[in-house]
Amino acid sequence: MREKKSILELTTTTCEDYRRRRKRPLILLCDNVRSLHNVGSFFRTCDAFLVEEIVLCGITGTPPHGEISKTALGAERSVAWRYAEDALSEAERLRGAGYELLVLEQAHDSISLGDFRVRPDGRYVLVVGNEVDGVSQGIVDIADSVLEIRQHGIKHSLNVSVSAGIALWSLSEQLSADADI
Repeated sequence: MREKKSILELTTTTCEDYRRRRKRPLILLCDNVRSLHNVGSFFRTCDAFLVEEIVLCGITGTPPHGEISKTALGAERSVAWRYAEDALSEAERLRGAGYELLVLEQAHDSISLGDFRVRPDGRYVLVVGNEVDGVSQGIVDIADSVLEIRQHGIKHSLNVSVSAGIALWSLSEQLSADADI
């Protein structure tokens, strides 16, 4: 019989120690995400996968906020984050700083997430978008790659926090293979 781990066994580091740890060269950029619960989920996921930073743009809510904390469970204190008013300007700035811009979106000529491979020396920004409208077309237009999670059901969409979690896991697994993290 397998015994589940206790919370004491799972608690391995302090928030301060976590903030000092080396992070993966991966940023999550949130383009006008409406739901504060989704934002909280992003924080928790980014904490799990050692994401460098979250950039919250446009109407995306920011900490401190009870609805974010409800799903983040404290990760809003461990994960580095900042606010940028305009997602397109921020995406352009990050590309100029040497990050490859990956948009998570359903688009013509997208690449299946399962087929995308990171470069060992690459630095990446994953852009996720609004729950209704997705990622702004201007950002899609300047993306280095548009990644799509292939789906086989009748709905053809996933919640943005679920999609981000799948993509961040996939990217972080590849980045872990290339880094001593």
